[in-house]
Amino acid sequence: MTEGLEAVMEEFDIREATPEDAEKIIAYLAQVGGETDYLSFGKEGLPISTEEEEKFIQNINKEEHSVLYVVWKNGEIIGDASLSGFSRRMSHRAEFGISVVKSEWGQGIGRALLQKCIMYAKEHMIELINLEVRSDNIRAIHVYEKYGFRKIGTAPAYFKIDGEYYDFDLMVLDLR
Repeated sequence: MTEGLEAVMEEFDIREATPEDAEKIIAYLAQVGGETDYLSFGKEGLPISTEEEEKFIQNINKEEHSVLYVVWKNGEIIGDASLSGFSRRMSHRAEFGISVVKSEWGQGIGRALLQKCIMYAKEHMIELINLEVRSDNIRAIHVYEKYGFRKIGTAPAYFKIDGEYYDFDLMVLDLR
């Protein structure tokens, strides 16, 4: 599954987010949110200040079971992915999230980010990775299945956009 990803990795720089990235991450989220209805937010992005984003990144970088990766191309963020670890009796689990700017869809960025998050999970003793994906996001579901995620259920009417409801598939990757 790593074939071709080396070429993608050479063209794009994938690294862990730093607090200095906060302003660009906020702008990126507004851009990507305006390009698709597959995310939990739209072109307004997330209601967060630069200082709040900096603090969020500092906190995630301290967590053993959490990571935020950003993908850079020509000085701009074109993708991101995160694992958000749980605590206590659920510390063996993490929630996965990902987004890529529309102009880069189909270029292997999502696969490279997913692979990087899976490697991180294995290195940090994360045994189960959960994700939620809109049931009609066939491209994403296909990639997740290719990496071993399996559907474990459906959340009905998870999103409501302009009066229309959208279901979400709940998926898990078991690394045990």
